[in-house]
Amino acid sequence: MSRTTRAAGTAAALAPVLALTGLGLHVRRNMGARHGELRRLAATSPNAIDGIFANTEPGLPRAKASIKMLLNMLRSRSTEGVPPGPVPLGHPELPAVPAGLAVTWLGHASTLLEVDGRRVLVDPVWSEYASPVPFLGPRRLHPPVAPLSALRDVEIVLLSHDHYDHLDRPTIIRLARSTSAVFVGPLGVGAHLRAWGVPAHRIVERDWDGVVHACGLVLTCLETRHFSGRGIRRNTTQWAAWKVAGPEHAVYVGGDTGPTRVHARTGAAHGPFDLTLLPVGAYAELWPDIHADPEQAVTAHRDLGGRVMLPVHWATFNLGFHPWDEPVERARKAAAAQDVVLALPRPGQRVDLTAVRTADEARAAVPAESWWPAQR
Repeated sequence: MSRTTRAAGTAAALAPVLALTGLGLHVRRNMGARHGELRRLAATSPNAIDGIFANTEPGLPRAKASIKMLLNMLRSRSTEGVPPGPVPLGHPELPAVPAGLAVTWLGHASTLLEVDGRRVLVDPVWSEYASPVPFLGPRRLHPPVAPLSALRDVEIVLLSHDHYDHLDRPTIIRLARSTSAVFVGPLGVGAHLRAWGVPAHRIVERDWDGVVHACGLVLTCLETRHFSGRGIRRNTTQWAAWKVAGPEHAVYVGGDTGPTRVHARTGAAHGPFDLTLLPVGAYAELWPDIHADPEQAVTAHRDLGGRVMLPVHWATFNLGFHPWDEPVERARKAAAAQDVVLALPRPGQRVDLTAVRTADEARAAVPAESWWPAQR
């Protein structure tokens, strides 16, 4: 056997090993900060014990899952959980001067806020998969509504927690390179960003009740009911909702939340809100306390003292076991029953609420017609 042949054989044998090593390194980078760094940050919080954060309310009873039940749920996810046709998209309008109050839903929990002349990008995810592993995990049901490069004037990137459908490494890295935005998130989330090369001076972290003054806005980190974690270990970083307030307007950014009495306390202490962004999708009997269902989300909006509610956390990633359009249909019925003004834009459609002062003006300003392909 010639030396060339042996070298070729060695290279062929090593190729799978090198590929797996590369994949492993990629997955590890996507996971973010090392556990030791997360424990160090958690030790500074009164809301964490031995490096683990926790909700202040006990867990709710969960359905007992049989193998048959799980198989049926997985089967429905692969059929009813996806739209029957292409998801209609809007074309984002990015005015040269941000409005007093406007919102562009970008899909799932990703939103672009305009608050008193400032732009705030919430939980941006541009990747195809909400997963640490390429080509595995929940895949987008529609493409991004605009290139990330179109959002270069963003001043604040606001993060609610570190789950993959809310915190996306490739998106964060691109925003850090292409914008001068400040990254604001709950305690511990900044460690992931620093591990990905975001400069420390551009990262601000807060625990519940902490306040950030940035770009003329006041951002308050608020308690909510959820969990966190990007690997096997859970609850190694804090999760949060946020109040985004300018001189004239205030927005509640819900992130992810289960049903909780916290919303009423938040409304009393920090409300009212001109706009609430509340998750309505990915609910299931298997996790009743970490994702609110649509009716609970509408109730939360009322408890918060909200004027207009934008339902988020649906239509982009198939994370639950319900029909893909069920969250918005149930939210519409609940909103009608509770006299709540619901904004129902297509992903990418901008809604300007600057001039809204009354419920009647709100109803006239928001899109409210069905645009989604009917599942049933």
